[in-house]
Amino acid sequence: MKLDLLYEFQPKIGPWPEPFPHGQMNAEQACYDEAIEEIRFADTLGFHTVWCVEHHFRLGRSACPSNEVVLGALSTITENLRLGFGVSLMPPGFQHPARVAEKVATVDVLSHGRVEWGTGRSTPMEQLSFGVPATDESRAQWREAVDFVVTAWTNERISWDTELIQFPERVQTPKPFQLPHPPPWLAAASAPSAVTAGREGFGLLSFALLQPVEVMADIINQYRSAQLEAELEGHPPMTKVRNDRVGAYTLVHCTDDMDDAKAYGLWDSVTWWYRHLAEFTLEWELPNLSAEEQAQVFPLLEDSIRGEVDVQKYIDQDMIVVGTPEQCLEKIIRYDEAGVDQLLCYVQFGTLPHEKVMRNLELLGTQVIPELEKRGHRVDARAALV
Repeated sequence: MKLDLLYEFQPKIGPWPEPFPHGQMNAEQACYDEAIEEIRFADTLGFHTVWCVEHHFRLGRSACPSNEVVLGALSTITENLRLGFGVSLMPPGFQHPARVAEKVATVDVLSHGRVEWGTGRSTPMEQLSFGVPATDESRAQWREAVDFVVTAWTNERISWDTELIQFPERVQTPKPFQLPHPPPWLAAASAPSAVTAGREGFGLLSFALLQPVEVMADIINQYRSAQLEAELEGHPPMTKVRNDRVGAYTLVHCTDDMDDAKAYGLWDSVTWWYRHLAEFTLEWELPNLSAEEQAQVFPLLEDSIRGEVDVQKYIDQDMIVVGTPEQCLEKIIRYDEAGVDQLLCYVQFGTLPHEKVMRNLELLGTQVIPELEKRGHRVDARAALV
């Protein structure tokens, strides 16, 4: 298994240390400066991919709405890390798929073929902000937009005329560095989405923050079964690259001493993350969900919504990875055994000091990654020209 990094570019807040606007501005700028230094360091330590999110209007949680800008910058200051769009929001209300094709391909050219192309549909709060239907209709929009991008990348010219997209004949430039195009991924928050990813030949981007490893393992099994069923049926992948990897993300903090970690705010940072997620969901997401959808989401966040963040539960069930290098390795191996190929380590969370995040990366890179390498892994997608 490979260790990746996931960056949402989360400012240290609670509340702003200075009045608006300077409090927000300074916190966001410090977050970016620290993240860039951390990622440059990780590039020397054997991490596989750095994933940057596309999130909009996420006060506190994320200050990264333009991942193509960040990844373009990273392409010039890193040599080894692959660069993951985690993800591109595909329904055309967010951005025309011609723009997605241009942005992702440009980063692939700048990085000489290091791009991993994650795709997704987001959630109601962001969807409604951009006029994207917060219904299953967005799934069809995701599918058509992905088809448009792949067509633009793999054909000299492209034109399009459907109810969703009208586009006159044009030449898309630049083409990606990778042939036929960067490996595709799908962010999946549910088993049905995981099945879609498997059936259509996408890598699976999942999360472990709200579910025990055993539950995630079951979803991965459904993903693999859908892959196999599609192949036996002769069902072709949606894109020109078949990607059969599984990535999962969670909070990861490796430390020399757990008592020291408590003193510098590790448990407070974990608690903040879960509480903020619950508060955000309660204010911005639940009012936009159907009763059935609320019934699915609410149990996952019920304790946090009530202000009862049971950190020990998350530790015991390995929903987060914290501890000494030996403890972290033991927990990470559970993800490996569950079928995860790439663990996306979310390291910049809460109010963790920058120097402790740097030490976390150093410990993972020098003491955990070498042990994972000894176990063997699958580095690349099972690419197939279709």
